[in-house]
Amino acid sequence: MTTANADLSPELLLHAYAAGVFPMAESRDAAGVHWVDPLRRGVLPLDGFHISRSLRRRLLRPGYAVSFDTDFAGVLAGCADRAETWINPAIFDLTLALHRMGHAHSVEVRGPDGSLTGGVYGVALGGAFFAESMFSRATDASKIALAYLIDRLRAGGFTLLDTQFTTPHLARLGGREIDRDAYRRQLARALRLPADFNRQGPVPTAQEVVQRNSQMS
Repeated sequence: MTTANADLSPELLLHAYAAGVFPMAESRDAAGVHWVDPLRRGVLPLDGFHISRSLRRRLLRPGYAVSFDTDFAGVLAGCADRAETWINPAIFDLTLALHRMGHAHSVEVRGPDGSLTGGVYGVALGGAFFAESMFSRATDASKIALAYLIDRLRAGGFTLLDTQFTTPHLARLGGREIDRDAYRRQLARALRLPADFNRQGPVPTAQEVVQRNSQMS
């Protein structure tokens, strides 16, 4: 089903996420969005995230800085900056509106010069976090963003990290597929939880992220 841009609203997007479906546009210039409800859903169990040796070295190496919700629009633009993208202007604007409402969050990774080198963003409802997209302009920048995101979700009381689909990249990090019924059961439980993206407080150190992950995995 396709919904015209004029009929879209932030509230409609939240209702769709809570029902287990998510929006995508056919292209950057598409006039509306269609709703996706895959038979097999990608999730990344928060206790199953795998930090490889190479990613551990990258995390512990200086030369980058991580922040949360300091440049949501920049992360969103970085994710949309591809030859082929499902983020059209309607989705861009509506997602910005969700951020202003406190429902959408970003992780920013910056290089030594302060420029945005990677990030991830998504939508939070209850104890569910719907990771929409991530991007990288430097080696492993998106993986670093994901490691910090998962650490923050654990601290905030989240139980479900929805990745929509599973790619080989996500599978190497611990992502897997579950069927639609199993996903909806997890979603229903997560939506009832009083999770808080900001519960963690200040940005942790890389050492803290690595240590906590090793305790959970």
